[in-house]
Amino acid sequence: MVSFRNNLKQELTFNGMLVKELAVAAGVQKRALDTYLLAENASIPPADAAVRIAQALGVSVEYLVTGEEKAIMPRDIRPVIQRFLQLSDKDRRIVSVLINALLESHGNKH
Repeated sequence: MVSFRNNLKQELTFNGMLVKELAVAAGVQKRALDTYLLAENASIPPADAAVRIAQALGVSVEYLVTGEEKAIMPRDIRPVIQRFLQLSDKDRRIVSVLINALLESHGNKH
């Protein structure tokens, strides 16, 4: 059975995050996260906390609750986007120019 608890555990592992890191990133008490992770019949957090948790993990609340990924962004792209967002504005522009050049070169071959 899919559960918020299992999905949260999987996303922590996928993101390589510790519970305390997620707590800081999401602005949620570590103690609260522990209850969502450890209690066998843990409830889903309040909507505002669930949104912050999902945002910190780069997923939708729907995914955390249902396990169904209806995101536009494929799972393997999320780490790339997270790293891209860590770049300076200048470096982001360079990457964007490179991507556009690659797309144009592939478009000319077809």
